[in-house]
Amino acid sequence: MASTAPKRATYADVLAAPANAVAQVAHGVLYTHPRPAGPHAAAASVLGMDLGGAFHRGRGGPGGWIILDEPELHLVPARPPVGDVDVLVPDLAGWRRERMPAVPDAPYFTLPPDWVCEVLSRSTAALDRSEKMEIYAAAGVEHAWLVDPAARTLEAYRRQDLAWLRLGTWHDDARVRVPPFDAIELELGALWPAQSENL
Repeated sequence: MASTAPKRATYADVLAAPANAVAQVAHGVLYTHPRPAGPHAAAASVLGMDLGGAFHRGRGGPGGWIILDEPELHLVPARPPVGDVDVLVPDLAGWRRERMPAVPDAPYFTLPPDWVCEVLSRSTAALDRSEKMEIYAAAGVEHAWLVDPAARTLEAYRRQDLAWLRLGTWHDDARVRVPPFDAIELELGALWPAQSENL
């Protein structure tokens, strides 16, 4: 009896997902999860405001970046089955303006970002740490941050070939300068609202 391989998910599966879910395709597998809870949303929002002002708008910082919340990325795998595309939605992503001078008028982005940030939650941490980090490295993303509101930590990585070199982990109320945004100081304490059991 001939074995049949499981059907690989495509962008059509993302479009067919419930409207209240975040749908992604990693290595041909569809992943869906609910919209983030309060602590997750707060950490992403505050970080986006801090980085967006200084780097996207050049207020209190050097500018030179486009920083976006939850952009949909369509990334071609390094070793794809023909036609496969990974569809990922990081919490934040940034492109240097010399690579992407303006936001394209398109429903998704095919140019890999220079930096991504994933805010971890119980429902997403395993995917964020494994498949998504692997795909980002293969696509050429240079920097990645993992923010964990429950642990009150920020981990920073720089791509080295197809692997990630950890630059450091900072926690609680530390004031930090973290590449590629080390031109400004971040107050990590501002990212952590009152703790919740629903991360």
